[in-house]
Amino acid sequence: MLNDIRFGIRTLLKTPGFTLVAALTLALGIGANSAIFTVINAVLLSPLPYREPSRLAMIFEAWPSERFNNVSPANFLDWRKQNRTFEQMAAISETGYVMTASAARPGDAERLQGAAVSWDLFNLLGVNPLRGRGFLPEDDRPDAGRVAILSHGLWQRDFAGDPGVLGKTVTLEGASYTVVGIMPAGFQYPNKLIDVWTPIEREIDAKNMHWRGSHYLRVVGRLKPGVSLEQASADMNAIARQIKAAAPNDFIAGASTVQPLEEYVVGNVRRILVVLLAAVGFVLLISCANVANLMLSRAAVRSREIAIRTAIGAGRARIIRQLLTESVILAVAGGTLGLLIAGWGTDALVALVPDAIPRANEIHVDLRVLAFTFLVSVATGILFGLAPAVAASKADVNETLKEGGRSSSAGSPRSRLRSALVVCEIALSLMLMIGAGLLIASFARLTGVDSGFKPDNVLTVRLALPEPKYLDNTVMTTFYRRIMGRLQAIPGVDSASAISDLPLTGQAFDNTFKIVGRPLAPGEFISAQMRWVSPDYFRTMGIPLVRGRAFTDRDNEKSPRVVVINQAMARRFWPGEPAVGKQIVVDFRNSPDFEIVGIAGDVRSGLDLEQEPYLYVTYPQLPRASMYVALRARGSLNSGALAASVRAEVSALDKDVAVYRIRTMNEVMAISVASRRFNMLLLGIFAALALVLAAVGIYGVMAYAVTQRTHEIGVRVALGAQRRDVMRMLMGHGLVLALVGVAVGLAGALALTRLMASLLFGVSSTDATTFAVVSALLTAVTLLASFVPALRATRIDPITALRYE
Repeated sequence: MLNDIRFGIRTLLKTPGFTLVAALTLALGIGANSAIFTVINAVLLSPLPYREPSRLAMIFEAWPSERFNNVSPANFLDWRKQNRTFEQMAAISETGYVMTASAARPGDAERLQGAAVSWDLFNLLGVNPLRGRGFLPEDDRPDAGRVAILSHGLWQRDFAGDPGVLGKTVTLEGASYTVVGIMPAGFQYPNKLIDVWTPIEREIDAKNMHWRGSHYLRVVGRLKPGVSLEQASADMNAIARQIKAAAPNDFIAGASTVQPLEEYVVGNVRRILVVLLAAVGFVLLISCANVANLMLSRAAVRSREIAIRTAIGAGRARIIRQLLTESVILAVAGGTLGLLIAGWGTDALVALVPDAIPRANEIHVDLRVLAFTFLVSVATGILFGLAPAVAASKADVNETLKEGGRSSSAGSPRSRLRSALVVCEIALSLMLMIGAGLLIASFARLTGVDSGFKPDNVLTVRLALPEPKYLDNTVMTTFYRRIMGRLQAIPGVDSASAISDLPLTGQAFDNTFKIVGRPLAPGEFISAQMRWVSPDYFRTMGIPLVRGRAFTDRDNEKSPRVVVINQAMARRFWPGEPAVGKQIVVDFRNSPDFEIVGIAGDVRSGLDLEQEPYLYVTYPQLPRASMYVALRARGSLNSGALAASVRAEVSALDKDVAVYRIRTMNEVMAISVASRRFNMLLLGIFAALALVLAAVGIYGVMAYAVTQRTHEIGVRVALGAQRRDVMRMLMGHGLVLALVGVAVGLAGALALTRLMASLLFGVSSTDATTFAVVSALLTAVTLLASFVPALRATRIDPITALRYE
């Protein structure tokens, strides 16, 4: 074997052009596979970085509409007390904190992403702080002193990694918190954005913790040893039914769902990763087919060498072993290059759309990726080398050693094998291109959806008011009224307004309500997405008013309560009758009746989401601390300059108000479709790569066929064949290969694209237009790849051809 390896290396080095082209072709296929596998390894295959992660599960309330799945505080307390299948259960509520200047951290106000959690969450996950301690039971009481645990990122960013921060206080929302711990680098729970953790029952008063009407907690549990998900689900559903039976008129789901934590973390990315793995697998197979064709051509050149080896006693197995050794060496060289491509490609994938890939911080090349790349390289070497090696070992020694022996004819086994490989390349390319075409068509449909507003020249900024200073509704309302006046006065600003949640972000506050004069059955609830807005919101965002009026400055805390609804809400709850003038009771803070004074156009929470009922209230009548500010510029938007002006105006009014998440509405729209753009772009790149590889393969086979049939073509021309006859003959051969490949590819695409149905929007997985356009395109590329060799064949001199070989 060592002799075979040494000889194989020397042989490959003697033909550097062939070796380089083959190795690069394989590197593209193997590198793409290794890059996707690196992501899959971290996201899907590697266990979560917690203690015994298979025993961790998320528990949700289960509503028929699936709109609500978070848990009310009272239900969580009952679940934790009554369940028999979880040894621990913890609650999480994501929140925001404004961190202002303190002894530990001087500087401007900063908005932090926080999580209020049960004291035993870190123990449940099996993760200890890097420094300091975790929460204790006595920390999770309303009368306990305030304590906080910092993320490693916040510790490095704002405190320069100073260990002395432990025991010091930081100011969050105007209150002092003692830093008791710092989490290790890379710890991300419930998501990678969390900066600080605080005890949940210390943050939420006892009355709210026993409230069943609001669902905002996420619950994670650790199963007892030996308990299955099915047993836990049955246990939790039994408890949910008991709670519902005890309070049938409360806003309670009456059912629950238990989901493995790993499945919850991975989310919907599993399907697209599997699709991408299949796509790069096709690219690798196409690369193998190309290199196999190169190896067949090379075997023909080496036919005399192989014949001599056979003549002096080498058996078929010995020849096949030598040729396979060379193939594997070539594949390992391609795999080494591919590993470099994979490292670069993986970084590019994560950087391209970081939020589209969960556990992105864990993605790296490890021993499992190296082993995968090595195994793929060896398997690839055997795959593309076996058929050429077997074909070469069957050579007729007598014919090959004859002086002037002819090359293979068009109908020889090698030629048929080359044609079969080209058919496979065309079929695989077609399947990839149809998948990419469906995603492109889907993305085009998605971006063509009417968002319901005008995003151009609109800048949005999030403001967070520190709660202790702004607990009073009058103070809160006064601040927003004053800041709106200041922002409106900025040169170049046409209008300024505020809203609680921006369109297309998927953020929603679902709230139940009742229609006056229309009683509900016991246990029946109706709801709509609530938005807090300022009077100029509809004008700033370019949302049309269909009926009635918009809010005005007269709609304040002293005037009668009013709401504006969207068309979807009017259609659902008042079909065929006017909604303006109707009264509703909003189940929020014991609000009195609200009169509907206007109907606004529909605005989507996401371009791919069904239009939901919207309920707009004006913030003076229902104040809210954290709001987005939207500003519409008169002319071209200079977002940097305008953002600086907003910061200056807010700081001048109150330096403790945090300004963050500065984006234009066009950027918000781009972010809302980022994951779909990522899917389309990546599959499109692989499809384009497959098309190029297939075209190169087709060209190579046709060019080799012309070379092999030079003598035959010369005879045909000498006997009177015209150029068009030669062109028709060779182009006809290319067309036959294209049609057979397209037929096989269409059959495969019909089966495989069904797996992509959940990734599509507004397009069927069997869309006839996409199938037809891609088939025509690939056929045209095949004919184009055949045209150049065919044209060259028409210029063959018969005299030269008859003397060929």
